[in-house]
Amino acid sequence: MDDLLELLAKKRGIGQEYTDIWGKTTRTSPENKRAILNAMGYVTSDPEALAAQIADEDIRHWQQILEPVYIRRQQAEHQVVCRLPAGATQRLIWRIELESGDQLQGTTELTENHKIKSFEYNKILYSEYSLNIQNNIPCGYHRLVLLSENNAKILAASSLIIAPSHCFHPGFIQQNQKCWGPSVQLYSLRSQRNWGVGDFTDLKMLLRGVAAWGADFVGLNPIHALYPANPDACSPYSPSSRRWLNVIYIDVEAIPEFKANPELQKALSVSEEQAQLQQLRTVEWIDYKAVFAFKMRWLRQVFENADLSDRSERGRAFAEYIAAGGDSLLQMATFDALQNTLYAGGLEAWGPPVWPDAYRDYHSAAVKTWIASHQFDIRFYLFLQWVADQQLTEAEQLAKALGMKIGLYRDLAVGVSEGSCEIWANKDFYCPEASIGAPPDPLGPQGQNWGLPPVDPVRLYQAAYQPFIELLRANMRGCGALRIDHVMGLRRLWWVPPGAPSSMGAYVYYPVDDLLAILALESHRQRCMVIGEDLGTVPPEMRTLLHDNGIYSYKVFFFERALDGGFFSPSHYPAQAMSALTTHDMPTLRGFWHCDDLSLGRDLGLYPDEEKLQDLYRERHSAKQAILDSLRWHGILPENIGHDVSWVGMSSALSHALQEHMCRGNSALFSTQLEDWLEMDLPVNVPGTCSEYPNWRRKLSKDLESFLNDPALAVLARRLTNARKQLQ
Repeated sequence: MDDLLELLAKKRGIGQEYTDIWGKTTRTSPENKRAILNAMGYVTSDPEALAAQIADEDIRHWQQILEPVYIRRQQAEHQVVCRLPAGATQRLIWRIELESGDQLQGTTELTENHKIKSFEYNKILYSEYSLNIQNNIPCGYHRLVLLSENNAKILAASSLIIAPSHCFHPGFIQQNQKCWGPSVQLYSLRSQRNWGVGDFTDLKMLLRGVAAWGADFVGLNPIHALYPANPDACSPYSPSSRRWLNVIYIDVEAIPEFKANPELQKALSVSEEQAQLQQLRTVEWIDYKAVFAFKMRWLRQVFENADLSDRSERGRAFAEYIAAGGDSLLQMATFDALQNTLYAGGLEAWGPPVWPDAYRDYHSAAVKTWIASHQFDIRFYLFLQWVADQQLTEAEQLAKALGMKIGLYRDLAVGVSEGSCEIWANKDFYCPEASIGAPPDPLGPQGQNWGLPPVDPVRLYQAAYQPFIELLRANMRGCGALRIDHVMGLRRLWWVPPGAPSSMGAYVYYPVDDLLAILALESHRQRCMVIGEDLGTVPPEMRTLLHDNGIYSYKVFFFERALDGGFFSPSHYPAQAMSALTTHDMPTLRGFWHCDDLSLGRDLGLYPDEEKLQDLYRERHSAKQAILDSLRWHGILPENIGHDVSWVGMSSALSHALQEHMCRGNSALFSTQLEDWLEMDLPVNVPGTCSEYPNWRRKLSKDLESFLNDPALAVLARRLTNARKQLQ
């Protein structure tokens, strides 16, 4: 039994061991392998049942003439494998139906020289052959068809994807131009007009302001769909769907149906409504429940008073949007409408795992019946996605009109939560019994469990990667760059078995070459450059893969340290990279310098060992001294700042010097956080916490109107722009 489990673990890509960020090698225990195989759907407790499952998989594999999909980089000839039973015709016609409508065709005779291996089942011998296609096939999504020579009968068909050698690089990159831009958690924006949370109109205001200062992009947190009926589930990295948008970012007053309705405008202007709005704007932390309650009430009124019939131009555009969104959009709207109904009925309906049995599967008869009887409610949520898409598109178009080299730079989360629409409607692609996370590293010393069920790599392959393709298209459309969170997940993901501590997981490997090829193809099609968040435990071969595929690395200053404790000069960073001082999972610049993250972590119980915490304080002191030494060596430390860190606090002068230091670096892109411009101390997120800290709720300390008119920030932006230009 143990040998059978070991063979199956290898077949399913469960890693035997891994090397952690400190260089220590840890082997995957047999118990962990068994638990992960269980999560994949294998019956490891019953040897006979397990053997039957494995045999069934082998038989189905050999009886499948063509693979579900073949992915190749563009070149003069390609090899594909096919499988045929003994006695089948050995002379075949292959046909490639190009997406353009054209066809390529050829004939081949399979001989012993083409045979790779064989397999016998039920007295039938199956053989696998290598089929050579000598044709320079254009990049794209094509169809490979095998036909018998005699009667031209179709024997099998498969997807054939031809991809370029690497991801898209915009022209300014090829001309060695370097640029910078701020990154922002969109919800955290304050303004004198928003409804208590940053929205797409705020984004447009930010774009205008920073473009005038010389910025070439604005980076966003994931703006994926969350849970309108469950507002406190607000982490942008635990979405309901990564294909659709978070409707909280809608500016109600910018919707054409609101602007054309004087009665609604008058109703909003009354003192009671304005008092509620002012309260939502002024509270220190975002009150998601109150924001959603207020915003959804007004969105519903806009929708109910709108003419969206086929008689109106807007109605026809809405119908086209619904048709283009297809089943996926209907799933999203149905999920939101149904969850809202369940909550209204008094249920704690955070996700399908706790919904009434009849509604736990999107494809059930009960859900179909519910859809038929709730068309108006579902149409409301379709309307919200349409409006959100239009307002985001307007922001993207504005960025291009302002001449920004990249424009919007979006963020793709690594997965969806267990209570998500994506899993509810597409269960076959996921293994909901497991969760992905990360092994122990400096950001999470105990390891991390993100509560995100992993995609089953085999099922993704059997679907010809269509869900992955659609995901990339949805997130690349209209933006100039896409950051892929935890990009190592294209090669391997840390699976945590049910009930196990985060540190006791194992890596499961994914078809990285296929995924990178699709990423390159979609990158060129959408003219969208790709940035991979490659922090944490990253094997050297993965960095090589990312570089060779034209994916930009992510260099965070505080992590770029030499063995002697000093900091690498940004002038030595790779050109194919985005650099940053901090990230959303780290303390702000001021918080780092004043060790606020360590004192906060102690208060939250993240550092139960006082001795280790004191070691962290001492290490931080050494790190800050090394930063001062580096700035002084580079000639960028202001004269009024001392050289002994014991007497140097974070100041505007030091903060600006650090940002300029990064802008003088070699990386093509530099991203700065608005929190550091405003010299804020509290972080937006504390990894390893849930309810202990109000993650994803902290607002910026100043509103847009104030800091976009701040002369000191205008001077800083000019310094960053000039520093980037001097390197070109």
